[in-house]
Amino acid sequence: MGEGLLAGVLGAGAIVGATLFGAWTGRPALADGEAGLVCAGALALYLSFAGAGRALIGIAALLGVCLALQAPQAAAGIVLAERGRVQSVVVTSIEDGRAAEGGHARYLCSVEGSDGVPLKVRIWRGCGEATRPGDALAVVADPEGRVPRAVRRRGPVCRGRCVTWRPGSQPSSPEA
Repeated sequence: MGEGLLAGVLGAGAIVGATLFGAWTGRPALADGEAGLVCAGALALYLSFAGAGRALIGIAALLGVCLALQAPQAAAGIVLAERGRVQSVVVTSIEDGRAAEGGHARYLCSVEGSDGVPLKVRIWRGCGEATRPGDALAVVADPEGRVPRAVRRRGPVCRGRCVTWRPGSQPSSPEA
């Protein structure tokens, strides 16, 4: 009983630790969750050699895979919370990115920095139906650009990964 619990805790720690280390250092192989999937597989293999039942092995493998797939977004959020830099941007235009046939509405805002230079990416967090040109948004950027590209693809980018919010309101989480 104690050996299995210790193996589970160490497996979860290895999954989260590898992903967090990869996001902090900018190593995509670790930060993408691939190393976490390897750790989940190693945990399942260890449990099978230790003589654990098939149900326990299956549950541990499933939970390990789920953790490995969720860890990259959480790790990116932790890295940005620690090293992120807040900068103010101004909305210059809004595009209705709604999919054909009434799909999920997503608005994309083109923005420019306080120096008047447009950012190369469009922001979707904090950009909605009520957003108008001239509105101020704040973005949290990774100034070192170390959040790996595979993690950045899942969210908006601002020389790294961004989180936006309207001044005076609560910021959205990096996973929102």
